[in-house]
Amino acid sequence: MRYLLARRVVQAGILALFAWGGAHALLRGNLSASMLFDRIPLSDPFAVLQVYLASLQMNLQALLGAIVILALYGLFLGRAFCAWVCPINLIVDGAAWARRKLHCTHHYLQIPKTTRYGLLVLSLVLSFALGLPAFESVSYIGIVQRGIIFGTSAWVGVALLLFCLDTFIGDRLVCARLCPLGGFYALVGRYALLKVQHHATRCTRCNLCFEVCPEVQVLWMVGLKSAAVNSGECTRCGRCIEVCADDALHFSLLDVKGSFARQSVGQFQDKGF
Repeated sequence: MRYLLARRVVQAGILALFAWGGAHALLRGNLSASMLFDRIPLSDPFAVLQVYLASLQMNLQALLGAIVILALYGLFLGRAFCAWVCPINLIVDGAAWARRKLHCTHHYLQIPKTTRYGLLVLSLVLSFALGLPAFESVSYIGIVQRGIIFGTSAWVGVALLLFCLDTFIGDRLVCARLCPLGGFYALVGRYALLKVQHHATRCTRCNLCFEVCPEVQVLWMVGLKSAAVNSGECTRCGRCIEVCADDALHFSLLDVKGSFARQSVGQFQDKGF
């Protein structure tokens, strides 16, 4: 459970930093826009894009903050924001646990995962058409996060609604199918260095990784071939690594072993084996 514990520590730590750090000039603001040490701007690039389309004006500080976050997730961490930072992850993970305990197998809403990309585009179009940041204005992520930071109660009802949706209406309906911010980071993190690496020679096809992965489609290579998970939809949550008793999955910054395996196969084929 090491990655689960690590994610909870990071998520709680970030919320605590926002709640406590604001008064100590450590971390001011929220997940949409903040200042680290009163010097380094950090901005949600999806929110900045919405604001720009709504106003056709760009604040330099917000732009710099967006570049910092884009570099972090686009170059290194991929869609890790969804599993390691976003407070909604706590709610949907709790809902997934409740579904298992209650043996809820019904999916009353059959929504394809591509819906989040449609909502992403719709958010940008509406931001331009309405002159306001469409998703940012109603974001349940912002409502929950700001409610926890500032100690208001409005977020409780939103959290309960999201929990019930994922528990009784459809498994991981919110994050895996409807969230445009998740879709944005999936696109941004497509070529990020941090990946889950699969070793087919160690895999016994127990399929436990399929049972726990929130984006099971990214594990298409499991049991078939050694390769890295190259889909941007992988949240780097580490669940698949935790349940794999065969040590067939692990985090890697480079697809070194996968590349070596492909080169070795090519060499054998060249020699006629």
